[in-house]
Formats: sequence, structure tokens, C-alpha cells
Amino acid sequence: MPTLLKIHDLDGHPEHELEWKKSQVPFICNGCKELGFGVCYQCPDMNCNYILHEECGIRRPTPPFQKFFEDCNFQFHPENPLGPRKCDICTSDIQGFLYQCSYGEHNLHPHCTSLPAVISLPDSDMSIYLSKRIQSKCLKCQSKKISSSRVQGLSYVSSDGKLCYHVTCLKQASLEAWKRDYFNLDVNANDEEKSLALQNLSPKLVVRPSGEQNSKAMKGFKLLIKFIKLLFSALLGDHFTLFSTLFQNFS
Repeated sequence: MPTLLKIHDLDGHPEHELEWKKSQVPFICNGCKELGFGVCYQCPDMNCNYILHEECGIRRPTPPFQKFFEDCNFQFHPENPLGPRKCDICTSDIQGFLYQCSYGEHNLHPHCTSLPAVISLPDSDMSIYLSKRIQSKCLKCQSKKISSSRVQGLSYVSSDGKLCYHVTCLKQASLEAWKRDYFNLDVNANDEEKSLALQNLSPKLVVRPSGEQNSKAMKGFKLLIKFIKLLFSALLGDHFTLFSTLFQNFS
């Protein structure tokens, strides 16, 4: 893994060597203008706040999302040459760096192309897949379609198809959690704070069933928590440890 990155004039930070590091706090990328976590390239000058997602700094020649956008030849651009567009992965507005299809039909945030296509853990029987098609409603917005955008976008879906999270909703929930300081919850956080943080991730999430509830309800609840836990651990990486306290009493 490279530890230094030379940035050129097109980035507005000419000839500075940025350090590869793991940011201890969430950040806004100066390249794509999107929220970032963990691994990044950052200017070592203490008076400079310039920071990039790892993907915005490296600029791989072709994003690893070719299967979702057949016949596209993606090229990197420091800004959108065709005017305002939305990312075909998360459906959010593109305000900075992007990959654009040579035909001009598809546009991608560099960081969105780094999202894992499959999420699973060795000790888990659940797998989550990135998909264009969904069978159930998103846990965040409670809808199958992303009504605010003409762009279809991608979603994370459980292997049985019963649990779903739009990528755009995943990003929204992360941003909200950051603004509400949920990432700084510790082991001393009370149940009300934890419940509010969990409901930010899934507004319809029912509080943990009591011992009087049947085993089927408990099994469904644990499955839902496992899905959310896997999804956000993949998104946040090492910074998921800041969020893990939410799940200590819900697993």
C-alpha cells in the first residue's frame, strides 16, 4: 500500500505529498465532496485540512463495478464535464471527482465504487449482496423505489432477499449518525440513547422482544440486527468499533 501520494494541479492542491493514513474521525473528502471514514490520503501540514478518500486519490483506471454497467468504459474526471449528474450507485448529486461512462450515460462517485459487492463474516451464516433488484422494502426509507431520483441506484440485499438497504439510505443513515454524535456512544450509554441510534439506522426497528415473546419473534429480531451490523461494519471498517456498543445488548 502506498504511503505517499503526489497530487497535481487538477485537484487544487498542487505538488503536495499526501500521507496514507486512517482518519480517527469521519471527514468530508475534498475530491468528491462526500462523507468518508477510515483510510484516506491527508496533507501532513497541520494548517491544511485537505483530505481525500483512498479511492479519490488512487484513481483506479476502471472501477470494479463493470458487471452493473455493461459496455461502459469509465474514465476519471475532476469534475462533471456534462453538467449536474447523479451517481448511479448511491443516486446522490455528484459535486466533484467522478468516473463517467464514455457514452455519458452513467456516472459514479469514486468512493462508491469501493463498496464491497458481497458482505459476510466467517462465523456468520448470512451473506449480503449488492444488487440492482430488490424484493423487500428498504429498512431506512420503507420503500422499494428511490422516489427522489430518476437514477435507479444499487441496494444491499440479504441472501434470502427479505432484508434490504438502499446504498443512498446507507449513506444518509451514516451522515445522520455522525451529526447526532452516535459514533461517540460508549459502554455507558443508556438504553434510550442506543435505541435512538438504532432507530436512526432502521426507523421501524422494534425494541428487543422480551422473554415473553415467542422464539420466532426473537429469531427475526436477531436476524435484523445481524444484517444491520454486517452492513455498517463493511461501510465503516475499523470505525465500526465506535458503533459496536449499539449491538452489545441487541445480539
